[in-house]
Amino acid sequence: MAELYEGFTLCGLAAGQSRENSGLLGIEPGRDTDHVIVTGAGRTVTVYKVSDQKPLGSWAAKQGQAVTCPAVLHGQTGEYVAVQDSKVLRIWRDEDINFEKVFKATLSAAVSRIHALPSSEPLVLFQRGAVRQLDALLAAPQQAVEEVLSEEEVIRWSSCFLEAEQPLLLFSTEKSGECFLYLQKLSPNVLHKYNIGSEGKGVCPIGFTATLENKCITLMCLYSNGCVYKLLVSLHPSAEGEQHLPKSLLMKLPVSEGVLHRAAIACLEEGHIAIVGAPPSASTGDRDFLCIWNTNFQTLQASKELAGGTYGQLWCNAGKLYVTHGKVLTVLPYRCEKSSLAAALGKLKQTSTQEIHFSLAVTLSPSVLNWNSFPHEEPALQLRTGMRTRSRRRSLKSQATLATSVNQVLEDIMGVSREEVEEVLEPFLSCTPVSPQFQLGLAHIAVELLKRSQADPGFYPQSVLARLAQTGRLSHSSCPGFLMLALEKRDYFLAQLCLQHFPDIPEPVTCACLKAFLSVADADLVRVSVDLEGVSLMDGPGQSLEGVQNGFSPVLLEEDSCDVQLTPPKLDQSSSWTDVSLTCPVGLKKSALLNEIIQSSYSESFLLPHLKDLSAQQVILFLQYLQYLYVRSSGDVYTQLPGLRAPTMTQIMDWVSLLLDAHFAVLVMAPEAKELLAQLHRFVRSQVRLYSELGKIQGTLQELSKINKAQEIGLYSIEVIELF
Repeated sequence: MAELYEGFTLCGLAAGQSRENSGLLGIEPGRDTDHVIVTGAGRTVTVYKVSDQKPLGSWAAKQGQAVTCPAVLHGQTGEYVAVQDSKVLRIWRDEDINFEKVFKATLSAAVSRIHALPSSEPLVLFQRGAVRQLDALLAAPQQAVEEVLSEEEVIRWSSCFLEAEQPLLLFSTEKSGECFLYLQKLSPNVLHKYNIGSEGKGVCPIGFTATLENKCITLMCLYSNGCVYKLLVSLHPSAEGEQHLPKSLLMKLPVSEGVLHRAAIACLEEGHIAIVGAPPSASTGDRDFLCIWNTNFQTLQASKELAGGTYGQLWCNAGKLYVTHGKVLTVLPYRCEKSSLAAALGKLKQTSTQEIHFSLAVTLSPSVLNWNSFPHEEPALQLRTGMRTRSRRRSLKSQATLATSVNQVLEDIMGVSREEVEEVLEPFLSCTPVSPQFQLGLAHIAVELLKRSQADPGFYPQSVLARLAQTGRLSHSSCPGFLMLALEKRDYFLAQLCLQHFPDIPEPVTCACLKAFLSVADADLVRVSVDLEGVSLMDGPGQSLEGVQNGFSPVLLEEDSCDVQLTPPKLDQSSSWTDVSLTCPVGLKKSALLNEIIQSSYSESFLLPHLKDLSAQQVILFLQYLQYLYVRSSGDVYTQLPGLRAPTMTQIMDWVSLLLDAHFAVLVMAPEAKELLAQLHRFVRSQVRLYSELGKIQGTLQELSKINKAQEIGLYSIEVIELF
């Protein structure tokens, strides 16, 4: 079995890419499983931390030059290696900033690809088929390299392996419609050539993937007619010279038009392969999908439609699939389990004997996620094959009872009043155990209630929807209209609950909530029930900011003097960002709603375009509140108590930066924003000055770190530390 989890965008693709070219050369592993190296089909090399979706470093060749093969990480030295303009090697480290000043060596022949190995020297594959280890090449960059390939023979794909601490390089070539395979060994230096053959006119291999196991390389080729062939390459062939390599048909994809143009294949674990650019069935038309197939049973295990079209590029690294489509590079975590015919038949028998209609609905709804086990944990009630023990029979019985109760609830709430809906759902929400089936049942019930609420304006079970949101088992992907219905009904309490408990709210919906919260008047929120946790200690509108200062000095450090003035600030300095007499521009309930927005998850690249929909007045009001919130968070010790759901300093400043990026031109032209921008400017100068003063004690801190800590004597001791 295999699963595809909810994906996320790692980065956007370079502007101006064509339909045939995504703008990426390749993706290579980084220092650990959470880092990857992304090489653009131009001048850039960027290292990303995948979990944070942020770049850690980026380097670019100067104008007129180009990086011509994917950059790799040297596993032994920790250096990055790339090729510029086909013949110039570039080697650098993380701390290097200027790409033009890093090490370079000009080679005598053009390079096709560099392959990195975890505990060995990288291998350099030249365009004419020669292979060298990097250290040997750096010792004599201008050494002559042999031409292995014949005229007009071109390298299409390559991969490297490590067998018994010895590196191997496998690459395929094409000439006049014929395909060849080369296996290069370096110790001893032996080259084996194989003829793959052709599949007829117009049919050619468009994707390769290979694995090494038991001293044999398994190569899988995806052909343009949708056929996936399997070839076995022995590491110790008996014959010499060019050999014909037989292939066996592994599976046939349901290609509707008979020809694939842009597709790629990657080998996964436990007899599974991933294919992008090929449809999961003949009825899907010209839409592009990423699919995981079981090669043992030729069955589709998981699929996901990719918007914007694909480019036939697919990479696999550390349990994640990287695929380019549209204008983005998407990361999709996956999981593969070993499949057996007995397990498949056993599950089919269970479903038929239980006759659970809801199980069918679950099977047809792969987009509903179990957020408590995402992305790689085992489901809470996963059925295992083997002996039918007493505990397993109880588990099957409880699941059947749960599914039956869900179906019964769906029947009971059809066409009844709001009060009757509450009566029906109360026992279900109170007694049902927490499980993946429970989560799916809640999502199905929520969707039915949303459909009825949208069709019937007089039906809106507010308390029931709030209870469903508070379970923490729903998500935006399982019931997409939930939050938008709350905004449509001006149910700000339900909207707040969704922001608290939904982990996958998209950026357009987040901005819609922000716009609604900024637009509503404080008077309209008087009768609205809102969770005030985290803002109960804040002041209302028009009240001055007075609180306990927790080691924070609000003095602006703008003077030329290096000494910080220790005199307390005057309360009438209203123009200062850090003025303790600053007033809150919104009420407590609106503060609670805005705090949920500030603490929400988002991606900057997707959020910025939607922030531009805010009006100038809304942006100014939000910036004033962020200004107040920052000063309060800096100076009030109570906001730092555990348990309070208050925004952090980093979250506040991130939103200030986002608003300025989205509306800077408008704010500069707005007269009412002049004072606010001036306060922001003073604040930045103050922060720069503060960090400058902190830098002066760097030497003292270094001396403290060098002092060997003496062993403590008893429970209390007094020590004299001499720095100089």
